[in-house]
Amino acid sequence: MFNTTITNKFKDLETPFYYYDMGVLRQTLEACTNASAKYGFHVHYAMKANFNPKVLDMIQSFGVGADCVSGNEVKAAIEHGFDKGKVVFAGVGKSDKEINFALDADIFCFNVESVQELHIINDLAKAKNKKANVAIRINPNVDAHTHHFITTGLDENKFGVNIWQLPDVANALRECTSLQFLGIHFHIGSQITDMEVYKSLCTRINEMQDWFEDHGFPVKVLNTGGGLGVDYHNPDTNGMADFESYFEVFKNFLNVKPGQEVHFELGRAMVAQSGSLISRVLYVKNGQKKNFLILDAGMTELIRPMLYQAYHDIENLSRESGQSIKYDVVGPICESTDCFRKDVDLPESFRGDLIAIRTAGAYAEVMASGYNLRDKVQSVYSA
Repeated sequence: MFNTTITNKFKDLETPFYYYDMGVLRQTLEACTNASAKYGFHVHYAMKANFNPKVLDMIQSFGVGADCVSGNEVKAAIEHGFDKGKVVFAGVGKSDKEINFALDADIFCFNVESVQELHIINDLAKAKNKKANVAIRINPNVDAHTHHFITTGLDENKFGVNIWQLPDVANALRECTSLQFLGIHFHIGSQITDMEVYKSLCTRINEMQDWFEDHGFPVKVLNTGGGLGVDYHNPDTNGMADFESYFEVFKNFLNVKPGQEVHFELGRAMVAQSGSLISRVLYVKNGQKKNFLILDAGMTELIRPMLYQAYHDIENLSRESGQSIKYDVVGPICESTDCFRKDVDLPESFRGDLIAIRTAGAYAEVMASGYNLRDKVQSVYSA
């Protein structure tokens, strides 16, 4: 991603900042939409991964829908030109204000996560003399085999409706005359690279759609969620998520009936590799047992390593060669957890060196905070 020309441009910029390679983003979006189009699949971009305005504008230009988990995400999607008829609204705790906004916007569908929510949306839609499209988010109890903080499809997770609650869902759908049942929705977790997990999900989706059909509810939409992972260890040699294998699994193992639509909600896989966090070395501390590189970026700019123990590749852009030294790469925040990685092999580094923390296009800028009264950092884009 980085060459001498790009690195030279960074030298005069105030750090830290998020760098977005718009060429990488474009190539990724082309690969995703081409792979999904082969099977007539519908893709919604998961807004929570990155809602940087220029990033959103490019994603929208590819004609995909938007997957939103807050009223403000619904608003941002529409403001950035996403077709409101392709906007879906999920989230375990939608407020009345958010639901009313989405109803007024005439979005495509609410992904509903509890029986009580069905009644709430019904009452709010009835008050507006509208009919709300709904899909039921079901916990398939499929283990995503990823970090437990980003696993969402097990019975003990807060998300969705458990299978044993489906009779209550069916009763509520019959009672709620201001709802239009569209289909079923699933999301089992994030950063999934094992395609066997998705085969298991397909099996459960097939079972669940048969259950709804048997109980008198035709299923028009099969929304499989998202969660496709990327390679954080090799962002240059493996810079693209495996969209072909991902969509092929659903083509081969999902029982799609005539007239049904298959929907996906991808976020990380579409944006992660296009972004990096660029920082500078403020101080170098050499100890007897540990060496530290103290950067001007910290957990306020990228919290994933601290929150999920997530791995990010780290590069010294100022030094391509030199004696290799192990450093703990840390930030300036007054927390012991403010550490990007420990024992990172880097060329001997010095104050002022530019450091790139890779694969930061997803869940970096969107999770930034003002802790320690830190300034919000800028974003820089390639041509």
